[in-house]
Amino acid sequence: MSTTATNPAPTNPALTASVDRVIQLISSGSGSAESCSPELAKGPWEFDAGPVSYGPGSSMGDVIPTGSPRQGALPAEYKTASDAELDARVRAAKATLGDRVLVLGHFYQRDEVVAHADYIGDSFQLAGAARSRPAAEAIVFCGVHFMAETADLLSTPEQAVILPNLAAGCSMADMADIDSVTECWEALEELYGTEPDETGRVPVLPVTYMNSSAALKAFCGERGGIVCTSSNAETVLEWAFERGQRVLFFPDQHLGRNTAKAMGVPLERMPMWNPRKPLGGNTEEELDAARVILWHGFCSVHKRFTVDQIEQARASHPGVRVIVHPECPMPVVDAADEYGSTDYITKAIQAAPAGSTFAIGTEINLVQRLAAQHPEHTIFCLDPVVCPCSTMYRIHPGYLAWVLESLVAGEVVNQVSVSVEVAEPARLALERMLAAKPPANGGGTAAAAAATTTTTTTAA
Repeated sequence: MSTTATNPAPTNPALTASVDRVIQLISSGSGSAESCSPELAKGPWEFDAGPVSYGPGSSMGDVIPTGSPRQGALPAEYKTASDAELDARVRAAKATLGDRVLVLGHFYQRDEVVAHADYIGDSFQLAGAARSRPAAEAIVFCGVHFMAETADLLSTPEQAVILPNLAAGCSMADMADIDSVTECWEALEELYGTEPDETGRVPVLPVTYMNSSAALKAFCGERGGIVCTSSNAETVLEWAFERGQRVLFFPDQHLGRNTAKAMGVPLERMPMWNPRKPLGGNTEEELDAARVILWHGFCSVHKRFTVDQIEQARASHPGVRVIVHPECPMPVVDAADEYGSTDYITKAIQAAPAGSTFAIGTEINLVQRLAAQHPEHTIFCLDPVVCPCSTMYRIHPGYLAWVLESLVAGEVVNQVSVSVEVAEPARLALERMLAAKPPANGGGTAAAAAATTTTTTTAA
């Protein structure tokens, strides 16, 4: 898929399904597109031994917390192996392991990794897939750290959950830590009290996005709260409003704002909590009137999309259908034709009549894969700059081959485990999430969101 400043249609998407290939072409001077960092052309292991960072890509400017997980040295044989050799080694290891291993791949993983996944999906789908094979000895989660934690919470105690690269974190998840959220909660309890109203609704109920640590999921579980994903956020907020007078929603402000706005919550009743300011930067009156208190967090992938990009897409491709992810800023969601989870985007493209044109506002690996899978359509990314998720891109076939061949040799490496004291309440919040099924059909429309009328969220 070609991505230049004018958002032209991809000329041969089947040849450009691999974002890594596009990046290598850009690095060699053979590609016409532009990437957000020349460092993307390097192997992820180049950053394992250096200063702690999220790595090149969309989150490279985000501040990483002290003590974030680091990846140890990858054996040299996996760094120097060719793409073809790594592909063959992964396939051979999987064949040897058979049903003993389950490989999960997120939509945002590079094409060379998802090629080996037993299940591919968004966080909601993969949370369910994590418990689909209880007899498997190991679950290899090709995603990011909070997803591996979730798989550990939902799998059996006998199963080992493995993250191929421990440095694959999430900058959004790191924007809400347990200490800051606890301080916020204590301030809100002091302001609101803890007694329920005459209908039994508590003053405030915590809701955390799936993109958060197990500690924050446990925080919600202990306080009657719940976890949500982009596919069931509206269903979860409805659940929360039945039990609470207002909601503390973290860490992604945009998903919270876009979802609540589509449900009819006025913007003035959605103050944002900045953990570095007293009362989050709000007055007591603003917080008292609040319906949803939004945390000051965001996804750096989806923050890159703009209204200008949508206008350029419409100018270059009359009749284009613009679909964006609800983690995008509100003006972008309002300017799009539709918004929805990665699964909604995928299903919308699959169901469209041949010859449709799509401009998609989500992570580039998924967009390019969809373009390659659907040559009957014209599909391109709203952002003309190739800039993958920094942390998803830390997973490379070299790491996947390493962890699988280690399993063949009887060794479990890079296991992600959640402590018992955190696991029990976190699992409770996740079970509430899994019970909150999103509607079977539907997706948000920008017109409905802009009018603050009730819509349905996406199915995933």
